[in-house]
Amino acid sequence: MKMNSSRPRLRNFNLRSGLVFAGPAVLAPLLCGAAHAGKPSFTPEIGAELRYFPQSPAYDRQMSGVQPSLILSGDGRWVSDDRKRRVKFEPFVRLDGRDGERSSGDLRELTYSQRFDNFDLFLGAAQIFWGVAESRNVVDIINQFDTAENSDETDKLGQPLIRLGKFTDIGRFEAYYLPYFRERTFPGKNGRQRTGLVVDTDEAEYERGGDEFAGDFALRYSNQFDKFDVGVHAFYGTNRTPFLTVNASGSRLLPFYQKLTQGGIDVQWTSDEWLLKFEGVVARSGDDNYASVVAGFEYTFFGVRQSSIDVGVLFEALYDGRDEEKTALTLFENDAFIGTRISWNDVEDTELLAGGIVDVETGAVFGSIEFERRIGENYLLEAEAQFLTSPDDDPLSQQERDSNLTLRLTRFF
Repeated sequence: MKMNSSRPRLRNFNLRSGLVFAGPAVLAPLLCGAAHAGKPSFTPEIGAELRYFPQSPAYDRQMSGVQPSLILSGDGRWVSDDRKRRVKFEPFVRLDGRDGERSSGDLRELTYSQRFDNFDLFLGAAQIFWGVAESRNVVDIINQFDTAENSDETDKLGQPLIRLGKFTDIGRFEAYYLPYFRERTFPGKNGRQRTGLVVDTDEAEYERGGDEFAGDFALRYSNQFDKFDVGVHAFYGTNRTPFLTVNASGSRLLPFYQKLTQGGIDVQWTSDEWLLKFEGVVARSGDDNYASVVAGFEYTFFGVRQSSIDVGVLFEALYDGRDEEKTALTLFENDAFIGTRISWNDVEDTELLAGGIVDVETGAVFGSIEFERRIGENYLLEAEAQFLTSPDDDPLSQQERDSNLTLRLTRFF
């Protein structure tokens, strides 16, 4: 196996993201008072991964064949005796043998939370999820995506934040302050699942004064009304998706992070076998006003043929009305998602999720199959296949050769 001759580096351990790794210093004064109460726990994890690309690459210097990597992670927790104070710690390190930009280190989570009489405080580097849809979460705005890790926008970087929350008789209210912006990651010149020109992350520019220290703000309200789960949010800050422009020599793409003002709603209706889902936002970025919507359903057949197996059928429609000459590119202008979720409900937690997003205008299809199963008490086996078919004039055609199969075995200690 030919390894990348360039020396791997930990992409996220740098001065720009230094604030994230200053988390321990920020939290230390809070933890000192809790050091003699409760009992901390930490479960280390180590994973071996092989990612295989059966087709030759589309661009020079891209790797081909097998891409091996090692993953070091873990789950640390501490809860005070009165259960009002909590700490969560989740580090992540990947050492990739072929793509230096995929070798990375990050604090996915390092948070301290405390409940008071009338409100609760939550601060540190965290991963916050908003949304109800399966294919794409247009309301999920807090965290930055780690697209060097995976191109499907499922992996997030830890986001430094302070959150104040309060439960009331009419629902829960949350206020967020995000003091530091995390730039999006991209595959390097050796990596797959990239565009023809490599994104030069060292030349990022910002529309807002203060750049990555400009500070973002968000408000969210959530509640349950009978069979409806509802969330409403407002956000002002920096767009997580950069507007990419070509440099003067035509050799690189330069990320430009525009200002973003956004409001949105997510709703899920639950009734026995049915889940009805809706997410929608209206936004302004890059002098463009636009709306993004995802809507659909999930229907589950429980106990198929009198077994323990549940089979879900999923369908979602996606729309995005942005002007891509003014703001960041999206591949979900007018698409449909069709999928299935199969749960064996066994002691091994065996589950399979398969689906595809179809562009109804061009016919391009991006599909994936994800399977996971525990082996004994200490191992988790995961397999994922990603495939893409696209017309030559579609933007996705740049990555059509990057269909791949990933196998991952994780050991929990």
